Amino acid sequence: MPLAHVSWAIADNADRKPCDAWVTDTFGAETIYEILITPETENTGLDREESLMMIGDTMVIPIAPAGPGQTAVSPTGEMLRRSAGPNRWLGVALKVADLKKTAAWFEAKDFKLHYDPGMENTYFLVGRKQALGVRLEILAQDLPNDPRLLSGWNPMRWRDDHPLGIEGLQSIGVSAPSLDVARACFAQRLEWPEIGSRTLPGEDAECVSFNMGDAVIEAMVPSVVDSELARHLRETQGIYCLTFKVRSAKAAADTLRSKGFDLIGDGATRFAIRPDQAFERTIYFTQNEVAGYPPLGSKILQLEEFAA
Repeated sequence: MPLAHVSWAIADNADRKPCDAWVTDTFGAETIYEILITPETENTGLDREESLMMIGDTMVIPIAPAGPGQTAVSPTGEMLRRSAGPNRWLGVALKVADLKKTAAWFEAKDFKLHYDPGMENTYFLVGRKQALGVRLEILAQDLPNDPRLLSGWNPMRWRDDHPLGIEGLQSIGVSAPSLDVARACFAQRLEWPEIGSRTLPGEDAECVSFNMGDAVIEAMVPSVVDSELARHLRETQGIYCLTFKVRSAKAAADTLRSKGFDLIGDGATRFAIRPDQAFERTIYFTQNEVAGYPPLGSKILQLEEFAA
């Protein structure tokens, strides 16, 4: 199931544009589409605003309640405000060829599926509690203006032309209570092939990795009780961080420091912008490859059929 996008919630729509600007300035992100409340969309009941932004082959979407979503009685607004805590990513969207066949596969695995009204042929949701805190959106439709579908798309300009030198998304880190629990969820129920296990540099964590198709889930088990990862596991659980592979760790670190960011971690192996300078998100960078990880790059055009 190729990764369609990674999203996070912003509690107040007034903060969404500054967040978009930060993503653009820091990563050289390209905004390909905006969902906004306008006189044309207002009558549809639209209750949120969001920007679809590309960082290489990876689409990230900051989402905030807007219009009716700003009221206390809005289910979407309440969900977004509830999901907007520090290091609490909203979830991932995965692309499939046939929604009905995929839904039947998930139901055979005893997953409970949620359909938003009117979207029954477009996508379904698997709630956070069913996948170690990771909200899954399974979608069949193409995302608006998705450049990955175009023959001339070139994500390598983020590697070659931007000073961070981003080559691609290496992994999505998820806080987990144990390696066995992670294997039961990701390998057994979701049937994502296990890649291997390792000690994660600079994180006081053991991790086991799984191949989703064109992205890697790293289930991260804290080794000490007072780490940020351990606190995330206790208080939030789910997606903890993203890790981007860069051409040169030194060049990326120098670029970020030149922008005034403080870095955490080890500049020689894996480092991140301090979360309070990154809209409360942990985003790592590394120049090191990991044995067995799939090649970087999107497989959004290589969809597999699920047996019903």
